[in-house]
Parts: sequence; structure tokens; C-alpha cells
Amino acid sequence: MSRVLVTGSAGRLGRSVVTTLAAAGHEVIGVDRAPGTPAEAAVAFPADLTDTGEAFEVMARFRPESVIHLAAIATPFSAPESVIFKVNTRLAFNVCEASVALGVAGVVVASSPTVIGYGAPGGWAPSYLPIDEEHPVRPWNAYNLSKVVAEQTMKAFAAAGSTRMAAVRPCFVIPPEEWAGAPTQSGHTVRERLDRPELGGVSLFNYIDARDAAELIAVLAEALPDVPNGEVFFAGAADALARKPLADLLPQVVPGTEPFAAGLTGTLPAFSTAKATRLLGWRPRHSWRSELKDESE
Repeated sequence: MSRVLVTGSAGRLGRSVVTTLAAAGHEVIGVDRAPGTPAEAAVAFPADLTDTGEAFEVMARFRPESVIHLAAIATPFSAPESVIFKVNTRLAFNVCEASVALGVAGVVVASSPTVIGYGAPGGWAPSYLPIDEEHPVRPWNAYNLSKVVAEQTMKAFAAAGSTRMAAVRPCFVIPPEEWAGAPTQSGHTVRERLDRPELGGVSLFNYIDARDAAELIAVLAEALPDVPNGEVFFAGAADALARKPLADLLPQVVPGTEPFAAGLTGTLPAFSTAKATRLLGWRPRHSWRSELKDESE
């Protein structure tokens, strides 16, 4: 199999990506300034990829066939806005530039569903539901603006060079330990997000098991030569992180969704992954209904 370099390999998604790729037989190079890259990685290498020289040095040293770029300040408002924007955009640019310059065959860049703009303090409503990759982007903070820039950076390098590239927008990532009760990136547990709909309502109750997101990324990395260059894919669960149908729940917690939510009956989510199914054959396999095994519905 091939050598794959994963940036952000110690993160909540990065850990699952490393283990998924390694289990498929790839030689995984984990790059992260923080400790915690899984032992399945052939190498765990600390580097500051916001430094252009270090980014080029890492690519030159390991010569990967593919790069999965996950490294970022991953939580909105967790640092000053200027820092979030500077770090995330510089990471995306440096990784894409170094990958193209040093002949990496394929690059997958992590974006975010937040690019569509939900949670804006002045109010927000979707253009339609369920939301797919054609939905307009409406960034309003440094984090989601940085992810729009990361997507556009990927598209610019894809158009200018021979490297095959794509971006993935993983929904609210839940790694295995968080099903067992560890705090999520928002500081609440999964069960608290279910018990208090206002917590997940802002993000339209989106989520994905980290293992499903990792599988999509692995499938996409393999399929890059066969899909149009510069594509963007949503990665989400097949259901919503909510006990009630979104047809009933969304209008209560997100004003303005009433005209669009009526079709989201049963367990249907607000985000569509039909594109990933159509082009990649990928479908999510995990649900909160099975992962929270003592959950009474």
C-alpha cells in the first residue's frame, strides 16, 4: 500500500484516520505538535506546519503519496479570532503548496459544515433542507471563514497543478471515547446534547462517528484519481443527533426553518451525504442509537 501523511494526527478525528489507514495496510506518518498520535502510525513527527520551511521539510523528508490535512484550531472562539484565521489559513496554504511542489499525488483537506453559516448572531436560515454541497456558504466568524479559505486554497492548487485534491466537511465529530461519556469538543457529553436540544440545535443536530469520517477520508484518498478534481464532500451520520424528528424540532430551536423542515421526518438528518454515496460508494455505519447502548428511545 502507500505512504500517507496525516496532519493533526493526535486530534479527535486524526486518531481515527490514522488507525483506519493503518488497518488498511498504509504506512502512516502522523504529524502533530501535540502528543497522542496512535501507535499504529509508523512515525509520529512533531512539526509546526504554519512555518513554510517546516512544511516543505516534512514533505521532503517523508515523500508521501497522499496527504490528509486535518491540523487546525478546531473549535470556534477557542482562541482570538485573528489567531484562528491566521493559523488555519496558513496551515492549509503551506500544506497544499508543499504537497504540490514536492509531487504528492493526492491531498484531502478538512473543512467544516460551519461554512454554511448556522448560528450567526444576526439570525440564519437555510436556503433549503436537507443541506448539500451546493448550499451557499455564509461565514460569520474566523473559524468558518478560515475553512472557506481552506476550501478555496485547495481548489486553487487543484486547478494549477497535477495533484488531485478534495475537501471534506465532517459534521460534529464524535470519537469512540465520547460515546462512553468523555466531553465532546463543545464541553458537553453526547447525552447532554440529546437531553438539551438547544445545544445541538444551533448546528442543526449534525454529527458523525469519527470512524465513519475516517473511512470516508480513506475511501476519498483512494478515489481521487477517479473523481473530478477539487470536489467538496459532506461527511455526516445517516440520522440526526436528536430524539425527535427534525420536522418538529428544528422550527423550535432554529427560527426560520419552518418552510424547509417539513420533509425531515423520522430520523432524517439536516445534511445530505448523497454525493459521497454517489461518487464514492460511502455510507455511514454508526449511529448514536447503537453507540449509546443504554439509551431508551
